[in-house]
Order: sequence, then C-alpha cells, then structure tokens
Amino acid sequence: MVFEFIRRLWAPKQKIELTDITRRFELISRVGQGSMSRVWRARDTKTGQLVALKVLDKLKTEQLEARFAGLARPTEGEIAVQLKHPNIVETYEYGWTKELEQFLVMEFIEGVGLSYLVDVQSERMKKHRISYMIQLGEAIDWLHRHDWIHRDICPRNVMVRNDNVVKLIDFGLVVPNTPEFQRPGNRTGTATHMAPELIKRQRTDHRIDLYSYAVTCYEMWTGELPFEADRSLDAVVKHINQPPRDIRSLNPEVPELVAETIMKGLEKHPDDRWSSASEMVERFREAQRQLAEQ
Repeated sequence: MVFEFIRRLWAPKQKIELTDITRRFELISRVGQGSMSRVWRARDTKTGQLVALKVLDKLKTEQLEARFAGLARPTEGEIAVQLKHPNIVETYEYGWTKELEQFLVMEFIEGVGLSYLVDVQSERMKKHRISYMIQLGEAIDWLHRHDWIHRDICPRNVMVRNDNVVKLIDFGLVVPNTPEFQRPGNRTGTATHMAPELIKRQRTDHRIDLYSYAVTCYEMWTGELPFEADRSLDAVVKHINQPPRDIRSLNPEVPELVAETIMKGLEKHPDDRWSSASEMVERFREAQRQLAEQ
C-alpha cells in the first residue's frame, strides 16, 4: 500500500512540492480530530489568513483508497478545491506534507457543528431549522448537479456559522456519480445514516445522499434517529428491516408538508424517494412560506 501511495503521488509529470506545515502555518489550536484526519485553526504565513488546516492520516487514507482499487478516484484535495458553493466549505488549496500526508487549506468557520444543535434542540434550532434544511439541500443539489455523491451526509459533517449560514464539510468519501462508482460492493459512510441499498451492497447513485439528508432533517426536528438503535449494527439491521418511526409521533409540531417530505426521503427503495434534492428543497421552501403567512 505504501508503495502504491508513493507511486500515485509521483505519477504526474510535474514536480510535487512537499510542504513543512510547521513552517508554512502557525498552528494556533487543534479544533477537530476525525477518524481519518486532524484539523487545526491556523494562520497561513503566506497570506496572513486565518484558515482551517486539515491533515489526512496517511495509513487510513491508503486503506480507504484500497476500497476503490482499479478506479480513477480523485483525492479528497482534488475534489474539494472544485466545490464552489455558498453552503459548501471552501478549500483554497491542497498539498502533501514532508511525511507524505495530504493536507487541505480551508476557510475557517466560526460556528458550531449541526450535531451539537441537534443534541441541544435549542431555540436557535427551532427558529432556524427549516432554513438549515434548505441550505443543506442546496449544497447537496449542487454536488449532484456537478456529478458528485457525498456518501456521508450527517450532522457531524455540517457546520453552522454564527450568522446561521450552513456549510457542508468533509469530502473524504466523495465519489463521481458515474457507472463505475455506482457498482455494488463498496459500503462506506455513517451506519446510522446509510441508505438500505448501500448497506446491502447494491448499486447506488445520488439517492443515497437523499436518504441521508432525510435522516439529518428528521434529527433536526426530533433530536432522534428514525430508528431506535444504540449500536451501529442495530442501525444497519433496522435500516433494512424496520419502517422508520413517524416523525410526527416524536414531534407533533412538525408541519405536515415537512413531515411528508422527510418521510418520503426515508423510503427504503430509491425509486420511492425523491429523485433530487431540489425537489425536497422546494417543498421545504413552500413550508417556510406557509409558516411565514401564519
């Protein structure tokens, strides 16, 4: 694996410059530690800009890439710098450290994780959740219109700025929405948010993101998942075998249009779901208009 990683790294004809990130960046504080990366609040000494510096764990990145053996999957950095949307975190550049770890230089988001807002169900969440749902849906729709599948839509991969602008983050599992990447077999993502066809290793397309989006919207209104599951294995089994709990049984205040839209997004067969994020977003916008008129 290490040999393959180095071969890919040096395969391009142009010379790849390795960066000493401790010299290039002033590492101010650690702000995140994911399963595959470390993130710092940092200052770029080249520009003076405050940024989020994400460094990918080399071994875990190699293990992930092995799941796509034989496929021309772009790296996270190559994907991230292409994503330009107001509700997607901006990536300014990417490169490799002296230790051959890929790093990404991104906008630093002053805010909180959506997962925190889901957990606390504060007045802020109650006041803005339809707006959050719409903004997240706009980001997902943009990805799909540009032929990408995120594969890991969930609250921990969404940030909410202090001014309530939503930012979709983390593109480590993103793949092109093309036939070779739609083939059955590769099960990656967050178990509690996985679409049934992904769990069953069937053919997948962008509609796995719509399912995960619906789960995330469900959580925004209830603080709970559609299935009562304490462990990842429980979640997997229940995604396949049990219908989701009616969202209005957990929160009767969910507007009917919102409830219907989310529940359709949770349909087990992709053909029974919405065909696009834009369809879901339009219904959420209509619900927002209806609430404004009350």
